[in-house]
Amino acid sequence: MKKHSIVSFWTIAFVLFLSLITYTNTMAQDLPTRDQIADKYKWQLTDLYKTEADFDSDYVRIGKLADNFAVHKGKITTSAKDLLSALKDYYAIWQSYNRLAMYAMLLSDVDVSISKNQILESRAMALGSEIKAKTAFYSPELLAVPYSTIEKYIKENKDLQQYKFNLEQAFRMKPHTLSAETEEVIAKMGPVLQLPDKLFGILNDAELQLPYVKDTDGSDIQVSHGRYRAALYDTNRAYRQRIYMGMYEGYKKNINSFEGLYNGKVAERLALANIRKFNSPLEMATYENNIPTEVYTNLLKTAQDNVKTLHRWGEIKRKALGYDKIHPYDTYVTLFEEAPRTYTFEEGVNMVREALRPLGKEYIRAYDSAINNRWVDVFETKNKRSGAYSNASGCGVHPWILLNFSGTLDDVFTLAHEIGHTLHSFFTEAKQPFHYRDYSVFVAEVASTTNEALLLEYMLKNAETDTERLSLLEKFLINAQTTFFRQARFAEFEMMTHEKAAKGEYLSADELVSLFNERYQYYWGEAMITDWEEGLSFARVHHLTTYNFYVYQYSTGFAAAQALSEGIVTKGQPAVDDYFTFLSGGCSDTPINLLKTAGVDMSKPAPITATINKMERYMDEMEKLMNK
Repeated sequence: MKKHSIVSFWTIAFVLFLSLITYTNTMAQDLPTRDQIADKYKWQLTDLYKTEADFDSDYVRIGKLADNFAVHKGKITTSAKDLLSALKDYYAIWQSYNRLAMYAMLLSDVDVSISKNQILESRAMALGSEIKAKTAFYSPELLAVPYSTIEKYIKENKDLQQYKFNLEQAFRMKPHTLSAETEEVIAKMGPVLQLPDKLFGILNDAELQLPYVKDTDGSDIQVSHGRYRAALYDTNRAYRQRIYMGMYEGYKKNINSFEGLYNGKVAERLALANIRKFNSPLEMATYENNIPTEVYTNLLKTAQDNVKTLHRWGEIKRKALGYDKIHPYDTYVTLFEEAPRTYTFEEGVNMVREALRPLGKEYIRAYDSAINNRWVDVFETKNKRSGAYSNASGCGVHPWILLNFSGTLDDVFTLAHEIGHTLHSFFTEAKQPFHYRDYSVFVAEVASTTNEALLLEYMLKNAETDTERLSLLEKFLINAQTTFFRQARFAEFEMMTHEKAAKGEYLSADELVSLFNERYQYYWGEAMITDWEEGLSFARVHHLTTYNFYVYQYSTGFAAAQALSEGIVTKGQPAVDDYFTFLSGGCSDTPINLLKTAGVDMSKPAPITATINKMERYMDEMEKLMNK
């Protein structure tokens, strides 16, 4: 490789950062270490690279591919043959790079405290920035000609047909694509722009100092992300409160750092939107995904117009729990069991498999392959990244799932959710070429939430008692409260803070906490009394810092999933066939059109209002059963 300056800068900066902070293991004390977990519950990263030496060898090879791409400079659009050659080489580089980046990211996430792995990921990130810089001339040069020239080439060479929609979308971005020199500068800034994301992960997953509290038996345990999530479902209110307060004690100590990271990302988004000639970061985010901004604003308006539905749910909870007011740590606890049931991972796997059988044998075969061939990293361990995700690269290796499974019903639903992402990627990559393998984030949450809806439908169908049915109706309502209303609230907060910043009104830590807390109260209504600590949770929602106007798609995805799951259950094979067309579509069409092929039109308000109506029906049934 000719250019090592970016790698050297990033590596040195990261090592210096680690040397300046005092790393403590207190957050993860008492959690199992990775070597205490059976291999069958851990990723088999040798599917990507057998050894780190293989990673290093591929690193050099990919760097050379990026260097060699310079051969296309000045002649990308000189002929149909040259265009096809440039397209093939361009996507071959990124396909190879994605494998390397995936390995580095997964290795880093299993223990965020290992500096060697963090540096490996940083090297991969830096290489990605180098590739962007060395191929930065591709888009400006491609877009320098009229699209009529490209249409002529597509007619001349049938091998270009597979790139037709891809090229149409590239030219759609023409007004927002800059000169080759400017694109190269932005690409070289990649490691700097990614620094807040990296620091957020370190601060949130390794450096957050969380206290010890008493568990339900009176023993001392340390608060962790996994224990926090599990405790919110515990029927012991005092324990829920202790864990809740303990979690936000950690965020309170670091709230100025989280404020700096969040406002830094807001400033970055505003700057990039301005540089790329968008009216706002929201327009930039939705335009890139081919989504009208009206979809975003209509979601917020519909949620706000129907906020009394959530107020009703809050009042049902308040009455059933027998409290004068509910607190944020009361919003997840079940109303209908003396103690929440726990599940082994194997029990969760079997439940999800049975629930997904309406999707057919092909889907179940892929599901079993994911479970049995170590695509899933299951349990929370010391210094492992918190939360859950599914990730895929389109590089010829299967997708991957990170879990922190603790045995709650919520964890079972998380498994169903992440499997939905994974098999969406799996079926897309099986049918689509690499350049169409990465479906839009707008539809990313649809397949995952459809799986959750099918799991709930399966459990409702097999409920044996009124109490069991009540608990499942409650599960849907909690899902709606979290995935629909909560994410809409996050989206509103995101839009409000960006709009204020665009006027030069960056909010202080106290102002961010106050705004987040106030909107929480608005959405929950009079049954709720918010704790000041709830305002701190803007810092805990990493999507707000690390992603650009992403969270609204959880709400729209939830609404679309309710419609899809209902069709699969009631219409059978025709609906399944349409659903598989969607699952294997990738980004070969616009997100709105792909969902239309499955029978859902998210450009209309109908799916959202249908979700609200479903909540009302379920609350009607719940109140009847409770009165009975």
